[in-house]
Amino acid sequence: MVSKARENTAGLKNVEFRLGEIENLPVADNTIDVIISNCVINLSPEKQKVFNEAFRVLKSGGRLAISDIVATATLPDELQNDLVFHSGCMSGANQPIFKRV
Repeated sequence: MVSKARENTAGLKNVEFRLGEIENLPVADNTIDVIISNCVINLSPEKQKVFNEAFRVLKSGGRLAISDIVATATLPDELQNDLVFHSGCMSGANQPIFKRV
C-alpha cells in the first residue's frame, strides 16, 4: 500500500508515506500536520496507545481525521473473537464516549 500511495503522489513535494505501526509511529514529536485513519484504529487492541502516539507526533493545531466504525452496543464475545468481524473492522469498534441527547 505504501508503494501504491507513493505512485499516486509522484511529483508532490509536501506528502510523505512511511511504513510503521500505528502504536509506534516512525516520526519525531510535533512534526505531523494531519493523520488520517480509515478503519485502522479499530484493528489495534491498544487504542489508548494509538491516540497517545497520534497526539505525540501532531504539531500544535494538527488534525486527526478518523473514519472508523463505532459500535452502538457491546458485541457478544463470539463476534468479538471472530476474525471475519475483526478484519471487517467491526469486532474492534469502540462504543462512543458521548451520550446521545
